Amino acid sequence: MAILGCIADDFTGASDAASFLVKGGMSVQLYNGIPEDTADLKPVQAIVIALKSRTQETAQAVSDSLKAAAFLQDQGISHLYFKYCSTFDSTPHGNIGPVCDALMKQMHASYSLLCPSLPVNGRTVRNGNLFVNGVPLNESPMKDHPLTPMWDSRIAELMRPQSQYPCQVLPRGTAWHEPEPEHAEPFYLIPDYETDEDGTFIARQFGYLPFLSGGSGLLKPLAECLIPASEKSGQIPQTAVPGKAILIAGSCSKMTLAQIADYQAQNMPSVRMDPLALLNGTQTLDQIWEFIEQHTTKDQAVLVYSSDTPDKIRKYQEFGTEKIAALLEQTSANLAQKAVEHGYTRIISAGGETSGAITKGLHFSSYQIGESIAPGVPVMIPATRSDIRLVLKSGNFGQEDFFSRALAMTKEK
Repeated sequence: MAILGCIADDFTGASDAASFLVKGGMSVQLYNGIPEDTADLKPVQAIVIALKSRTQETAQAVSDSLKAAAFLQDQGISHLYFKYCSTFDSTPHGNIGPVCDALMKQMHASYSLLCPSLPVNGRTVRNGNLFVNGVPLNESPMKDHPLTPMWDSRIAELMRPQSQYPCQVLPRGTAWHEPEPEHAEPFYLIPDYETDEDGTFIARQFGYLPFLSGGSGLLKPLAECLIPASEKSGQIPQTAVPGKAILIAGSCSKMTLAQIADYQAQNMPSVRMDPLALLNGTQTLDQIWEFIEQHTTKDQAVLVYSSDTPDKIRKYQEFGTEKIAALLEQTSANLAQKAVEHGYTRIISAGGETSGAITKGLHFSSYQIGESIAPGVPVMIPATRSDIRLVLKSGNFGQEDFFSRALAMTKEK
């Protein structure tokens, strides 16, 4: 019976969460969406469900999250974690507040935590402010995110228009006294979280709560607190497989752009998906696939990318934000489908929306979690295709040479 259930607001967030639970010693199964049945559910200690609630219409995001929580409760979980982006969401009508409010009520929690920190990737919280590599969130490159621009670094202020409950900042060294049982109104605590040691302290002090929320940073120490050492899972699936690979990048983050440049600097083959050319038919799926087939070998993979600078993305969005996004996501999914149909065994993707579209297009519903390429980016093995390896990363994750690392780690020597 699973101990912990985790709901993630997008697919790469779910794989990120699952990787840290594995690092914490838990056996994990990841589902892409709410399972219709439990036929393929293994006897695991944690179940992670990937939704698409980060950019969904709010009522649907809340509804899907509650359905996911109900499924996890049916599996016997005693702790629920809502995993969202470690750079939060600055939009006044964002979904973090409404979903947290609903899940806190569902789990009968009198209060909960907001812990978006992920120190290993430079995301930290100090005095209620969220920092990215030491820079306040609203001064970081994330301020230009095309879907969820980051306009404030104060978590309580970000939550104010989203949530019906108040927030309380808990600076390091502040004594915490458990509220009286008759405390009238639920609330959120925002603890300082700048180091891995802070995460361990938070998990030990608050890990008993039925509902917690945050980035993936808290999940490793939480897993370590929830299961005794004697029950830690030591089984990690084999990472490498034989076969060809394809790289697909849709994120417009600063790091993904650097990763694309690094791969191209090695004179490796790449082709750009041009949204306007795809719209007017001067570039087609078949043309892109022909380039991939001509330039892929057992030692060389093609990088297909739609990633671009924020200014150019805004220009494309003049033709319809949802229309352009849907076109690029569908093209990415179609390329991944063609790759699998032609015997490719390694699919490596950058970007949450891109990765979500790819997994949906491949119709894989659940995964085992393997070794990580970078913090928060595990190798995943579809439950129904043990010969395939997926590596799906959030845009800002990974080192500059991430694509080369992912190819090397998934390739059978």
